[in-house]
Amino acid sequence: MTNNNNYVVIMAGGIGSRFWPFSRTKSPKQFHDVLGVGKTLLQQTAERFTNVCPPENIYIVTNKDYKDLVKKQLPFLNDDQVLLEPIGRNTAPCVAYACYKIQAKNPAANIVVSPSDHIIMKEQVFENVILTALEETQNKDILITLGITPSRPDTGYGYIQYKEGSGPIHKVKTFTEKPQLEMAKTFLESGDFVWNAGIFVWNVQSITKKIKQFLPELSLIFEKGKETYYSSAETDYINTAYSQCTNISIDFGIMEKADNVHVLLCEFGWSDLGTWKSLFESQEKNGENNVLDGNIMTYNTTNSIIKTPKNKLVVVQGLDGYIVAEYDDVIMICKKDEEQKVKDFVADVKARKDCVDYI
Repeated sequence: MTNNNNYVVIMAGGIGSRFWPFSRTKSPKQFHDVLGVGKTLLQQTAERFTNVCPPENIYIVTNKDYKDLVKKQLPFLNDDQVLLEPIGRNTAPCVAYACYKIQAKNPAANIVVSPSDHIIMKEQVFENVILTALEETQNKDILITLGITPSRPDTGYGYIQYKEGSGPIHKVKTFTEKPQLEMAKTFLESGDFVWNAGIFVWNVQSITKKIKQFLPELSLIFEKGKETYYSSAETDYINTAYSQCTNISIDFGIMEKADNVHVLLCEFGWSDLGTWKSLFESQEKNGENNVLDGNIMTYNTTNSIIKTPKNKLVVVQGLDGYIVAEYDDVIMICKKDEEQKVKDFVADVKARKDCVDYI
């Protein structure tokens, strides 16, 4: 039986431009069946919390333009559970809005905050980890972040250094964002660093106290909004409020500054699915070390990820270490090890007046 004080906030407002052309402004990757399993990333994320909280305690924070997509994919949600941001302001305002709104209804709320676009292969292990974290935060003034045991010196993830303690939960020592390769190797060798999964657990009193301490302007904005939450006045208030919000992440605004941050060490087959390379790393490979999704024939092609429409035959010859991606009206071919250039491609396409429909 789920705990009625447990809540889940799913952040689903990002555009995911590093996953272009699959992820577009009108339909970002969280609304796609990226893994070919018959469910979108958003649907998979919501399902993950079935045994964590009642369905009425799941809140989605997204851009106002994606309201219909969210409601279509998660029809059990009512309008009060879909929090609409008029503009993107990073994750701190997103988290503050959700937590202050939930607090207005339930001051005893115990909250999980999760991105909408991560891969988690070991669902039952993940559920057990979340329930363990919620037990810890229920009556303690601590903020928990999930730390994934690293399997390689990946430069695309943030790292958390922790102090040795007893059990799986440890006090956080430092945060490091996306280090250079040599530093990432040093982190792995030291044995006291984990990947930052960007999944947080806390009770609503603890997080709002820290928002008030470190981001007082945000605290004032969303505290003042309490009289409008769950009413017809909420939308107008939030539309005005967001223009006053600082553009700052919850990591930089709170987690890196607070003195009561702990990391729960875990391993549940996690990938943040931020890039094509991360999708390649997370998927099963064929005999040529390729990840193929579509109606594809390959010849002398290795170490590549090829994702194309199933209604089109695609023949590829002579590639090693490439991304070949087709979605709708765009085909992109890019070296896998130079995938950081995808953001440059998007910027260049955006700059062309005749190409706005491709973004």
